[in-house]
Amino acid sequence: MTSLAAAAPASGLVSGEVIRTFIRNALQTVGLPEEDAAKVAALMALADLTGADAHGVFRLPQYVQRIQSGGINPRPVIKVNRTAPATALVDGDNAMGHLVMSHAAEAAIEMARETGVAWVGAHHSNHAGPAALYASMPVEHGMIGLYSAVASANHMAIWGGVEALLGTNPLAVGIPAGNEPPVLLDIATTMVSYGTIKNYALQGKTIPEGWMINRADGRPLTDPRRSNEGLLLPIGGYKGSGLALILGLLAGTLNGAAFGRDVVDFNADATSETNTGHFIVAVDVARFTPLETFKAEVDRHLQELRVSERLPGFDRIRIPGEDREARLGNRSRNGVPLSAELIKKLDDLASRLGIAPLQA
Repeated sequence: MTSLAAAAPASGLVSGEVIRTFIRNALQTVGLPEEDAAKVAALMALADLTGADAHGVFRLPQYVQRIQSGGINPRPVIKVNRTAPATALVDGDNAMGHLVMSHAAEAAIEMARETGVAWVGAHHSNHAGPAALYASMPVEHGMIGLYSAVASANHMAIWGGVEALLGTNPLAVGIPAGNEPPVLLDIATTMVSYGTIKNYALQGKTIPEGWMINRADGRPLTDPRRSNEGLLLPIGGYKGSGLALILGLLAGTLNGAAFGRDVVDFNADATSETNTGHFIVAVDVARFTPLETFKAEVDRHLQELRVSERLPGFDRIRIPGEDREARLGNRSRNGVPLSAELIKKLDDLASRLGIAPLQA
């Protein structure tokens, strides 16, 4: 008779609390202080609860490897250096990116209360999960949030090139609403994030045509296990390539962080400091119009868009952020779907770290 511990893991629903506790235990085991581990775990679990499946617990084995290899500082001293009434630069001391950007978002919100708008950059940071996590933080305070970062590896070429010198450099914008879910746009500047490609490889799935091309001949690449031979394609052709460039200069070069050839591929190098750069902007809505008036107007426009006439083949009009809100509610009640492959990977990690497996 096979014991429960030896049985092959099955895919299924796992509660957000179980995921959060597992992440916290793993991070504490590899050296993060309890408070820091809890903060990162809460943000990573929130990524899973809101449907950013390539940026939640899926990333934990990679984070642990980088911490154990010296690529991430588990006990940083993060400094917020206020450079003017409405600007600041955060030195992350090579901390987990979630901690760095939490400090940056808090600083931006605090300054925007005083000045109406605030721009906070960050350097000496690391991968911080989905962009929506940070663009949504000012929204909770009646503010508009904008966030971007230099991706932690280059997987795209400048339009017309074949060298991977640009990343998926995401852009997220959060706008408060009233009775409607907040508007929350979170997009990579490539057709898909590289984390999604890694997730496809883990599950043995084929990449749809139009996501990647082979850099040798420009033909579609559909095998995620051969992604090192390919390039991610930008959204909107040259427009996505140009947007990735602009965001890289604003999040990287402006902050004294890595960009272009200076970017360290954290998928291939677990020991080098990445010096990842980010920026977040907070805008106090009340400095332009009464907050409740703005929220009511946002609601009105969203409702008009939702009931507008549809093209054939579309069952509904989707507003950025509403599916995220729906997934958060559904997964908070019913659990987060995790593949059998990921559960096995996490249980293997638990065995190496000497902590309780996820399924326990």
